[in-house]
Amino acid sequence: MAQTDTSLLDPARNYVRKIIRQFAKLLNKITVGKLTPNMVTLTGLVAHIPIALLIATRHDLIGAILLVIFGLFDTLDGELARLQNRSSSRGMVLDAVTDRYKEVMLYTAVGYNLISIGQPYLAVWAILACGASLSVSYVKAKGEATYLAKHKDVAPNTLFKDGLMRFEIRIVILILGLLTNYVGEAIIIIAVLASFTAISRLIKVSNKLDVQD
Repeated sequence: MAQTDTSLLDPARNYVRKIIRQFAKLLNKITVGKLTPNMVTLTGLVAHIPIALLIATRHDLIGAILLVIFGLFDTLDGELARLQNRSSSRGMVLDAVTDRYKEVMLYTAVGYNLISIGQPYLAVWAILACGASLSVSYVKAKGEATYLAKHKDVAPNTLFKDGLMRFEIRIVILILGLLTNYVGEAIIIIAVLASFTAISRLIKVSNKLDVQD
């Protein structure tokens, strides 16, 4: 099931990546190679501060549009790193950590948004969505670290990536919720499916480590 989910999303993901790759080439040419992938990553993180404030103050449409624009930075930094031959473990860690900070800001903003319109019961789901989303990434990171400690020949960041509710999918669902004024429902979907994804990844990690042991 997880593999099917991934394969169904691959065409759309590859199409977006192809467009971003061309933009990365243009940007690299304009800046004469002085714009680094880490600069793009940090710019994307900082941009999420006003986006979160817009969502918190119920400017959902503007927040969603900016989230689409700056959400693409998550792909842009990777393409720029490959173009400049600057891919590194440090960049991967920075990218992963900033993604988690983005989600914390966004779900906090959504929770505040829902409380301000008199729906505190839905704000609780925003907390669960945040925790479940962080768990999806944590299970992957911890599982990889444990497995790679005994398997040096396996490339990092290639294990335990399956599951429906990956980072980009969570953000797409949130954007759709903001655009359609169904942000509460979107948060519930994220919370439930991210929890399922985290549990399914944990089972896969456990099975893999059992074989290893």
